[in-house]
Amino acid sequence: MAAGVPPDALGRRVSCGTDYGTVRYVGSVAQTAGIWLGVEWDDPQRGKHDGSYEGTQYFKCRHPKGGSFIRPNKANFGVDFLTAVKDRYGLNDKQDVQYGTGNTVVFGTKTVEFVGMDSVAEQQRQSLFTHITNDFVTKRGKAESHCTASEEVFQSVHVMFMYLEGQLNKLVDISVRECAVSHAGQEEEISRTCARCKTKMFPLLKRLAINDNKISQWSSINELDKLPSLRALQCNNNPFMDTEKNPETLIQLIIAKISQLEVLNNCEILPAERRGAELDYRKIFGKDWLEAGGHWNPEKNKPSEEFLAAHPRYPTLCLTLTIKCPEKPEQKPVEKKLPESMTIQKVKGLLYRLFKIPGSELKLSYESSKLEGKEVELDNDQKPLQFYSIESGDCVLVRW
Repeated sequence: MAAGVPPDALGRRVSCGTDYGTVRYVGSVAQTAGIWLGVEWDDPQRGKHDGSYEGTQYFKCRHPKGGSFIRPNKANFGVDFLTAVKDRYGLNDKQDVQYGTGNTVVFGTKTVEFVGMDSVAEQQRQSLFTHITNDFVTKRGKAESHCTASEEVFQSVHVMFMYLEGQLNKLVDISVRECAVSHAGQEEEISRTCARCKTKMFPLLKRLAINDNKISQWSSINELDKLPSLRALQCNNNPFMDTEKNPETLIQLIIAKISQLEVLNNCEILPAERRGAELDYRKIFGKDWLEAGGHWNPEKNKPSEEFLAAHPRYPTLCLTLTIKCPEKPEQKPVEKKLPESMTIQKVKGLLYRLFKIPGSELKLSYESSKLEGKEVELDNDQKPLQFYSIESGDCVLVRW
């Protein structure tokens, strides 16, 4: 990361003069030197484009003119509340911060009172929560006015879940860095669902940062796959990452465990990278799957509960599908095992090798026992099989 750019810059709020925005891209731009920040501005009048430059899409904006590139030295990432107060009163990092009576905090020998805390709290309760960070959490587990969390804040994220009950359906970002979080997810609520079911909590949550915590179990990463809208995750500096010596394998495991993830630790996950990660995941744990009762025959496939708890996505990483040509009765049905991340375009490429019919002439659909009497058209070449909710045992229909 370039000097002056925080390691967690992607997704951070910034100001530039009197304008505010969100960092959507960090990196180089073609035909220019140095590092740029791609910013989506709150006021689209401040922007110049939709995140594309010279034909390359670097990031996306909701408004066609809502984005622009700025140099890092033009962006103000701000400071948290306690740092601002320490700077204001000339305190050093060794001086203790303690909570006094009422709405007061004691910095060293100085007492700071929060004026109007009751009205602020009431506004927060009534507001549309979309972004929660550790700048809004105190070690008493309550959302108050811009106080940074200390190491005693959480032993698990469920403390915050409890406070935010009723607001969860509005959250888009959660950041709980350096909070001694020991597991991600609320086991009492989320883990009651089936291994592959999505939770009803956080239906809009897209970005989650849990860096620099104490998450030691891979089961926490399994839980994150249940968040239906999660697209970006930051999880560096957690003990579970020390369980795998090869950093490339570590990244592959995280990618394979969270199906919808698109950005991991500020790095985009390319389709080819996901396909490779999921295939390698099956190879790594294939022997364990067989020993636990797994079988290629769906009727004999009965892996143990212990295996499924440790690898809830494993059974779905490859789909057992029957391929039929309903208008060509002379073509016998073929059974194939395909990764759920395989795009429709790749499937057509496979079918070309089977039937010698150009992919451009193929029309695909599928039928499922869960959708009796209905066919679902596979009409977008760029979408993966999982986009269409195809499951093992379903039948892909091929026409040309």
